[in-house]
Amino acid sequence: MPTRHVIITAHNGVHARPVAELVRLVQADRRTVTLRTSAGTTVDLSSVLAVMDLALIPGDAVVLETEDGTGSDALLDTLAAVLSPLP
Repeated sequence: MPTRHVIITAHNGVHARPVAELVRLVQADRRTVTLRTSAGTTVDLSSVLAVMDLALIPGDAVVLETEDGTGSDALLDTLAAVLSPLP
């Protein structure tokens, strides 16, 4: 399964705007994507509430994972960029 290890650098952590963007991207792609915290909690990235409940902040490490297939790597790269945007 394709994965991305990401350290969150999004300003103010993962609040409503980035969560909405993550969920929109996953729902548009229609494949299952999970987010796993360093504590081992795993959530479906298509659920706004599940992601918001994690209360992720800058510096938190997460792992994004999805099924293998055409476009999987591009999707994970896009999701990682939402969590850790370039300056």
